[in-house]
Amino acid sequence: MLRFKTALACSQGAILMAAAWSPANAAVSCADLVNLKIPASEIGLPSGGATIASAQMATVPADPSNPATTRDYCKVLGAVAPVDPNAPPINFEVNLPADWNGKAVQYGGGGSNGVLITGLAPLRDARRDTPVPVARGFVTWGTDSGHDNTKLAEPRAFALNDEALVNMAYASYKKTRDVGVRIVTAFYGRAPAKTYFYGGSEGGREALTMAQRFPADFDGIVSVVPVSNYTGANLMRAKLAQLQREGGWINPTKVKLIHNAVNAACDKLDGLDDGVISAYEKCLSTFDVGTLRCVNGADTDDTCLSDKQIEADRLVHRPYQYPFAMKNGVTAFPGWIYGSEVQPGGMGDTITGAEPPQFPIKDTKIQSVAWVNADGLVRYYFARDAKFDPFQFSPEKFAGRIKEISELFDATDPDLSAFQARGGKLILKGNGADYQRSVLQEIDYYKSVVAKMGQDRVDQFMRFYVTPGVNHPGNGVMSDGKAVPAKLDMLGVLDAWVDAGKAPDTLLQVSQEEKAPFKTVASRPLCRYPLSPRYDGRGDPREAASFTCAKQ
Repeated sequence: MLRFKTALACSQGAILMAAAWSPANAAVSCADLVNLKIPASEIGLPSGGATIASAQMATVPADPSNPATTRDYCKVLGAVAPVDPNAPPINFEVNLPADWNGKAVQYGGGGSNGVLITGLAPLRDARRDTPVPVARGFVTWGTDSGHDNTKLAEPRAFALNDEALVNMAYASYKKTRDVGVRIVTAFYGRAPAKTYFYGGSEGGREALTMAQRFPADFDGIVSVVPVSNYTGANLMRAKLAQLQREGGWINPTKVKLIHNAVNAACDKLDGLDDGVISAYEKCLSTFDVGTLRCVNGADTDDTCLSDKQIEADRLVHRPYQYPFAMKNGVTAFPGWIYGSEVQPGGMGDTITGAEPPQFPIKDTKIQSVAWVNADGLVRYYFARDAKFDPFQFSPEKFAGRIKEISELFDATDPDLSAFQARGGKLILKGNGADYQRSVLQEIDYYKSVVAKMGQDRVDQFMRFYVTPGVNHPGNGVMSDGKAVPAKLDMLGVLDAWVDAGKAPDTLLQVSQEEKAPFKTVASRPLCRYPLSPRYDGRGDPREAASFTCAKQ
């Protein structure tokens, strides 16, 4: 068995992973874990207990630059049984490295979940040369959140079962955490010294949810582009779809028209004409989509926007007021900022689509992500009727149900006092050109935490960063066709803060060549909000040293 006692290079420098545990002092063997039964009493939320389906040794690449080298780990698959016999189980995977560093990382999910998160993939925004966590000595685990998409008529059909819905909202992540800790304790003879949660998008919502609902369970949390304003975002998307059906749909050519106008107005606000709008908030007050109005407001051709299309674009980029307050008194969805309209995952893919919204949806590839999401939530979460026509949806008619969903799903609680009191650290990161969910959600949430707890307290345990110019998955292309620097080892940053007390400030993001040894080709600072990168007008724009973190 190969020992994991070598130095690993990461963005924080060379770190020696001195093994704190080895198989010689295992409490039980890997194979013997199949005999482990975890009763419901050892899981913090109602369940039918957990069982192990298989446990066997496996290997994982130790170094992305040298995939021939591997590290051994024990791969454990199992399930948490439901209380309701009609509800599906919560499937999980736990990975126990042969040389353990004493810590654990829970991975978040994505989309509507329903796919087992193995805990073996690179973390969101990770550098290409950073080994996956289990190869760095971390125990990892993940879950399918309590439903299997392959067994569903549609991805959100699970929501018709109450227990499955609660599991998706928050319960499955807590249950999986408790099971993971129990398996770790059984195998190594002790619980993790530090336990982290790392997630993006839906997984980012899960990450914030853990800090808000279960503050004692995690020592550190990374939440990237979280779908925190979960319910309200989909109310806005449903409203937008109705407007798009009534003449407000913006075709791909007109999306490019908006993109060009946005860049002309906003690209140089950060001192550099490169296709990256770093002054993302300032752009909202600088660019006026009304300047693209067709004569008399009629839809004449693709060189201008009709009044209906301008109305739709303004709905996207301005706050959408709810007809009633959501969880934690939230009264509006903040809208989106401009930028990245024509990039993959930009406004065209995510908000407008290749064709106007349709029902029933015949081809999700030509429909916007916004409409696919809203369609599923309206029918399965709100109406609880697969045949319901979402174009007939009115929030007022489903007010009670919408508020219930908001209470279950929205990760908007600004009071993180309990998480801070237990010594937890939270890193929140948004992407400045994200049309799938809006960076303004993170900005609103961060400001609400500061308003609730005070800046001095927040600075003790929370960091908020924004990467300008990249979309929801964290990718962006500059005007020269090169990738926007957006990759870093955020797990290393979190671990250094939690374990060594090294509080992060400005960080370094890079873009790298796709093939080993993954040479860094460009870098930029990752600035703490409200600062953003500003070019100094003199240096090499491919070097982070040529930028300062400044107010927009």
